[in-house]
Amino acid sequence: MGKRAQRLLTTCILIIPVSLNWSACRATQASGQAAAQKQAAVYEQRAKHDPDGIGKFYLGREIAHVMGHQAAGWLERPDREETELPGEVVRNLQLKPADNVADIGAGTGYFTFRISPLVPRGKVYAVDIQPEMLALIEQRKKKSGANNVVTVQGTEADPKLPANGIDVVLMVDAYHEFSYPREMMEGIVRGLNPGGRVVLIEYRGEDPGVPIKRLHKMTQEQVRMEMTAVGLVWKETRDFLPQQHFLVFVKP
Repeated sequence: MGKRAQRLLTTCILIIPVSLNWSACRATQASGQAAAQKQAAVYEQRAKHDPDGIGKFYLGREIAHVMGHQAAGWLERPDREETELPGEVVRNLQLKPADNVADIGAGTGYFTFRISPLVPRGKVYAVDIQPEMLALIEQRKKKSGANNVVTVQGTEADPKLPANGIDVVLMVDAYHEFSYPREMMEGIVRGLNPGGRVVLIEYRGEDPGVPIKRLHKMTQEQVRMEMTAVGLVWKETRDFLPQQHFLVFVKP
């Protein structure tokens, strides 16, 4: 091979990777810009907002601050038996022994360990973004021997559920705190089996007599609008709870 041919070959070897890297870089930038544009279209940020919220609005609703693991004791307060009727909540889930259930925003596992014995041939995915909460659940799992409980470290935008592997998703007073509700619900829908159910329990925003801060309550109309946005179909609302809605949605 002559010297001129060698120089040309060397030039090509150097140029091609640079060209490929540049193309990959531009593709990554375009993808990032598209994601940012999508988020900007879905959410609105306002400087003036409720101090109990994060200043981020979704479909007209301000998202509430997340309750941290420091308040774990509040989740286990004795009066929940009277004010939130957890036994009735679980009974109304109408679970089958082989169901796979996801408890999103599981916290201390208050509902996780009530559900576990009812699905002996299934699993309960206890999903939370706070590792401290998941550590509490793991401790309770060891003590109780609830081997069908699976802890899952989710993110603010992804529940990390197995695709098409969940029959029932339960969210108790958690959804209104999701920083990325659209992305979270899209992840939940991906995780649901066709015909799978999403059950949301939220304090009734229509009722000023419910002694909960405004941003930590939701109206039935608002919940239905946000679930419809991700393709879920409203099935029914049961108002057997003293202060909360029990809303049921289905994946077509």
